[in-house]
Amino acid sequence: MNLSLRPLTLALAGTLLVAPLAVSSVAQAAEPEDVRFSVPAWPGVTVKTALATTLLETLGYEVTQEELGSTITYEALTQEEIDAYLAAWLPAQQAMFDASLEKDAIVDLGNNVDGARLGFAVPTYVYEAGVTSAEDLADEEIADKLDRTIYSIEVGSGMSDTLNGAVENDTYGLGDWDLSETSTPGMLSAVDAAIDREEWIVFAGWTPHWMNIEYDVQYLTDTQDMWGPEGGRSDVRSLVSTAFNASNPNATRLLDQLSFTADDQSAMIRGFSYEEREPEEVALEWMRENPAKVKAFLEGVTTLDGEPAWPAVQQALEIPAA
Repeated sequence: MNLSLRPLTLALAGTLLVAPLAVSSVAQAAEPEDVRFSVPAWPGVTVKTALATTLLETLGYEVTQEELGSTITYEALTQEEIDAYLAAWLPAQQAMFDASLEKDAIVDLGNNVDGARLGFAVPTYVYEAGVTSAEDLADEEIADKLDRTIYSIEVGSGMSDTLNGAVENDTYGLGDWDLSETSTPGMLSAVDAAIDREEWIVFAGWTPHWMNIEYDVQYLTDTQDMWGPEGGRSDVRSLVSTAFNASNPNATRLLDQLSFTADDQSAMIRGFSYEEREPEEVALEWMRENPAKVKAFLEGVTTLDGEPAWPAVQQALEIPAA
């Protein structure tokens, strides 16, 4: 199984991070039985792409993966150097997404994660103490208990840009607040320490992620849609290049039918990122535990030899009956 990541360019590894680099032109034109994925170094898409790769290779396809940041990915799709991308977070990547659509370079296969969102998160004991909405952050007493500090991930990420804009615009009274921007591990280390001591903390959270399993946290209501429409609800779209969609209807059908809940994805992320297991191992375990979902992914799909996909996959991967 070819699951190696072969970087075209140096990709930034932070969640929702965008790499402002130009795409390399080393990729060759794909054969009809080839599928080339862009895989940003984010745990959710890593496991999800490993799952898709396992299915496609079982059906007879040759699959490769390129470790690319978001900006490079859209350029690579436009130049037909990449075929598929399972991590189009919207609205965080909206400008790049819209520009590619206007060029007729991509086909949007729809949302592959139900329940994804971004937002302010607090430990449940803080939520139960009355901090349930971002509006509450403007309260002086609450602000003081939270040290007027929001913990977040890397500078330059979409979340960082959103938070800096909120401070600049005094959204929710955050004009005099500090941002502690480190990294995802750095932020979660601060969350872990605060929860251990039952101290008050507010941070930039998202789901799917293992933080939602390991930590007892709640998301604050975002009445001003600071994190995006519908209080920070996000889509994670599956994209293929227009050329790939036209020449590979069978593989496109499979990718179109991939769909996970945020809890599904969080469990996968926990196995890969928190438990430090191999992504293909985590993906295979999930498929064996969810045979009905795998069967649905494969409805109407065939092997490259034209045989029904589900029986072939079930036998090869030792998946129980659905």
